[in-house]
Amino acid sequence: MNEISQRRFFDYLHKNGIKRFLGVPDSTMKHFIDQGLKKKKILITTREEEAIGIASGVSLSGSKCVIFMQNAGFANSISTITSLVQMYRIPIIFLIGWRGYLSTDAPEHLHIGSIQKELLSLVDLKSKIVSDDNWKKQCDWALKNLEKKNSCALIIRREFND
Repeated sequence: MNEISQRRFFDYLHKNGIKRFLGVPDSTMKHFIDQGLKKKKILITTREEEAIGIASGVSLSGSKCVIFMQNAGFANSISTITSLVQMYRIPIIFLIGWRGYLSTDAPEHLHIGSIQKELLSLVDLKSKIVSDDNWKKQCDWALKNLEKKNSCALIIRREFND
């Protein structure tokens, strides 16, 4: 996603009731994170599981939140997602940067990128891919999932190389 879309994406979620954004930074969504940092709405965590724990408490207190992470961090967090978030039906939006989407990405991201869709399916986490053209529609879908007390994931493809 381009810079303008990422910034609008953040602002739209915030305007529509998401008050907490936390996670482990990923350069795939650097403008989304930067927009949140400028508005002092981002909490950076050291691990994805830490973000999930904090977000679970925030969600249980009645606030809506987004956790951002790279897909490798999502893979590392599967146990926490299934044994905490899903078991207790804690509604959270996961924003996942899809490293390894391009075959020219760094080699350490290629395998996890190739199994990204299967991982989401295996843990039964509904997801949508977010792009410059559909981000608002996908945000509305995710927000409706939160209203129904369901977690879901929004995926940003990494379409550039550093």
